Amino acid sequence: MKKLVVLTGAGISAESGIRTFRDSDGLWNEYRVEDVATPEGFERNPELVLNFYNDMRKEHQLHQPNYGHVGLKELEADFDVRIVTQNIDDLHERAGSKSVLHLHGELMKVRSVRNPNLVTTLTDDNCEIHLGDKATDGAQLRPDIVWFGEAVPNFEPAVELAQQADIFLIVGTSLNVYPAAGLINYVPYETPIYIIDPKPVPVPSTRKITMIQKGASEGMKDFIKMVKA
Repeated sequence: MKKLVVLTGAGISAESGIRTFRDSDGLWNEYRVEDVATPEGFERNPELVLNFYNDMRKEHQLHQPNYGHVGLKELEADFDVRIVTQNIDDLHERAGSKSVLHLHGELMKVRSVRNPNLVTTLTDDNCEIHLGDKATDGAQLRPDIVWFGEAVPNFEPAVELAQQADIFLIVGTSLNVYPAAGLINYVPYETPIYIIDPKPVPVPSTRKITMIQKGASEGMKDFIKMVKA
């Protein structure tokens, strides 16, 4: 069974109604990155940061996977599908995908500020954390999100997946956010690369790439036809 490695970004979730951070109506227009997505911001005003992610969790529960997500689950019948996502939502998991590697953390998980390996998964019914909520080691809980200025611990496992790809698919990312954008450079030269995105995406001129210039759902339908032909 061929290994299909997929890199997904904000565009695939935007089709489900989840606001991106960088678009014209994105979250960074309402909040400063430095205030809610950096260790320094958390140190200055932890209550603001915790409430920001509490609100995001409640808002994300209102949205459902689209065919961009569901199509990847369906492809598991014919391929060994491994998803690497830049997104912190759980739409891939809710669509049923078995192998999802989150580069930037997971919205529904929290961890100890002292021990990054001490992680707790929240539930839809209990998705808020506040000042004074402690991990089992007695330290304050924080979102299990990779903030700006922090290391991306899952990047090396993502590189290993990219190196093993028989087919590499990119969905809904502009390839502007590093280190995730650099994964394309680890894909074997002979491996076909497909990109689904309604906007042009800058790619290495030395690679043979098939562009599907559509949204995630419609583009996924085209991609499935191509790889099953």
